[in-house]
Amino acid sequence: MADWKRGVRKVLYPAYEARMLRKLHDDNLPKHVGVMLDGNRRWAKAVGRDTAHGHRVGAANIEPLLTWCDEVGIEVVTLWLLSTDNLNRPAAELEPLLQIIEEAVDSLADQRRWRLHPVGALDLLPASTAERLKHAEESTHDVEGMLVNVAVGYGGRREIADAVRSLLTEHAERGTSLEELAQIIDVEHIADHLYTKGQPDPDLVIRTSGEQRLGGFLLWQSAKSEFYFCEAYWPDFRRVDFLRALRAYAQRERRMGR
Repeated sequence: MADWKRGVRKVLYPAYEARMLRKLHDDNLPKHVGVMLDGNRRWAKAVGRDTAHGHRVGAANIEPLLTWCDEVGIEVVTLWLLSTDNLNRPAAELEPLLQIIEEAVDSLADQRRWRLHPVGALDLLPASTAERLKHAEESTHDVEGMLVNVAVGYGGRREIADAVRSLLTEHAERGTSLEELAQIIDVEHIADHLYTKGQPDPDLVIRTSGEQRLGGFLLWQSAKSEFYFCEAYWPDFRRVDFLRALRAYAQRERRMGR
């Protein structure tokens, strides 16, 4: 991008963002936002750098996003950092990515601005990664800030399977027969065993990079969510993109008369 264009945007965007922010109303804002941080590898390729560099730049954009969420009073954010499918990537790519995720989560925990909660199949992760995620949760459990779900080793189908497995185990320990369980089970019983149990379902799900599919993200929880697909790769995702997503959500809410 030409330098003069960057200069113009630097001058105009703050005023544009401030105008959008003034038009947003608390009663039309989401309480829970899920974000699919997609496009790190493609961004790296586009700028002529290696994949690890793309993941590092993407990780550096997490704190700004959470700050923007704080500004408008969002209560819960779920960040999809690594899917179960990603665990099949070559070790030369996966190991640096896991290290970047560990460092990013450690940095968020050290700030003690947000409560961190890992969601995913931690048993599929290397023991050191799982321990770092658990430590981040333990060290921020008393923080009164926004709740941040860190989805690492996460897959929507795996989450539902784990929830059903947990439900069956719980009732087996109680001595409930399969016939009795079949008579009483409903959607709330399964929801109570999800990784996000006790949390509100996401009102808004944002995916960057131009892809228009969920890919298994919060399959159960997003049944009634609004979706916003952004063309920008995650490392290029800006505050103005975030505010546009909130504006689109608010406009849909008004059209539905909610």
